[in-house]
Amino acid sequence: MPKHGKQFKEAKSRVENKLHTLIEAIVAVRKAAFAKFDETVEVSVVLGVNPKHADQMVRGTVVLPHGTGKTKRVLVVAGGDKVAEALQAGAELVQKIQEGFMDFDAVISTPDMMREVGKLGRVLGPRGLMPNPKTGTVTFDVAAAVQEIKAGKVEFRVDKTAIVHVPIGKLSFDDQKLEQNIHALLMAVVRAKPSAAKGKYLKSIHIASTMGPGLKVDPAAAEAA
Repeated sequence: MPKHGKQFKEAKSRVENKLHTLIEAIVAVRKAAFAKFDETVEVSVVLGVNPKHADQMVRGTVVLPHGTGKTKRVLVVAGGDKVAEALQAGAELVQKIQEGFMDFDAVISTPDMMREVGKLGRVLGPRGLMPNPKTGTVTFDVAAAVQEIKAGKVEFRVDKTAIVHVPIGKLSFDDQKLEQNIHALLMAVVRAKPSAAKGKYLKSIHIASTMGPGLKVDPAAAEAA
């Protein structure tokens, strides 16, 4: 098990080991924060699914009402007049990868260019950045897709341990903005529930800042918030 430092242990001692409401957890995350930078607030949700079965995969997108607090760089794979459209929306172009550029957070492709995107599989695949029609990143409306991502659209996908991890804002956000972002994410995860999933779906929810300890959230209270 990883060893935690003195600051982490001291931070953990300042919060209660109990199920919190959303707002209680947000307040406790602030109380436990000790880093000297504006930490990201992350949500981890354990789902009652078996990701080994294709019919129990959980994946989707949600536009967080108040964004993530991070300015996202979007890479676009397009041709023709879509190149100018992408640039006007603030995107980078795929040629930059060939020049060694890797500082981007999302990739959008027009459907006719997916063959070219396939050649970048070794670069994009391990980072979970391959464009996908289900997440709106394969589209001819590249301007709208770029603007959505820059406005706070995030993708979520269950991992092999049945957990969804998503950044939902910064500690500098006020409590209401964090609460609304978290609630939007949870509702999107609930809507993405596969029909094959049986039993309790939201098994547990934890909220934490980048450096701080995780706070347990009551799933029932979070859904009702």
